[in-house]
Amino acid sequence: MKTKFNCSLVSFLMLVLMTASFASSNAQEQSKKQLKEEAKLEKQKQTAVLVDSKEFVFSPISVSPQGGRVINLTDVSYFIEFHPDFIKSYLPFFGRGYGGMGYGGGGIGMDFEGKPTVYTIKKTKKAYLLKAEVRGEHDSYFIMLSIYFEGSAYLSISSNNRSSISYHGNIKAIEKK
Repeated sequence: MKTKFNCSLVSFLMLVLMTASFASSNAQEQSKKQLKEEAKLEKQKQTAVLVDSKEFVFSPISVSPQGGRVINLTDVSYFIEFHPDFIKSYLPFFGRGYGGMGYGGGGIGMDFEGKPTVYTIKKTKKAYLLKAEVRGEHDSYFIMLSIYFEGSAYLSISSNNRSSISYHGNIKAIEKK
């Protein structure tokens, strides 16, 4: 005895299987999107807490000298530490120096520390904007740090004796010693 399959029944079963597999993959995709969004919100909260404390460390990933190409950094020891009453910088410098800085007028890098004469943080639509001015031992430094809500940051430093330089990196909490 021969059994005949109804074409419409087979089509119906295929449709049901395809719908079920699509629904399960869509549910997994939705949960991935939700997890990603939750992680993004958590990172934004952590960034806001750091910025509100006004004390954090900027760690550069790359450097952009004025008129030069981007240089990726492999040394993780570079930093600039921000406090409302003290800023300490240990950053590399690639650029042009003016005014005899190579003859004892300062270090090779953007190495300075001091009490800022200006230290303001303002929230804009896309980022927090920190402006600071520090008088070092041999130079004055004008610092502008854009901190994006997910924690990445863009730092620009100008000084009297050197060409401007920019750094791209992240902010993090200051490690307790």
